[in-house]
Amino acid sequence: MGCDHCLRPTAHCPLLTAHLKIPIEPSLDLHAFAPRDIKSVVDEYVTAASEAGLREVRLIHGRGIGVQRGIVQQALERHPLVEEFWDAPESHLGATIARLRMADSSY
Repeated sequence: MGCDHCLRPTAHCPLLTAHLKIPIEPSLDLHAFAPRDIKSVVDEYVTAASEAGLREVRLIHGRGIGVQRGIVQQALERHPLVEEFWDAPESHLGATIARLRMADSSY
């Protein structure tokens, strides 16, 4: 389904997405995203989660051979709003938990 204004897919129309509010939840399953997009998704999600007042988030990347886990943890390591992160013990390396700073605090 496309936008009537710019003929782009609805999800990519700047006119329709400018005021779209997507709720930020404490967990994000990254399986739905292309591997090339994982870093930017993690960066944007962490910023939005911190702005929404979440202090801890869970990023589900799956176990596999560890490539997604590496990308996620590298993005978290470099993000200024991440205080610390660790492997979720119950997921057997399939998810990472991150503790966040509040978006307006100095880092």
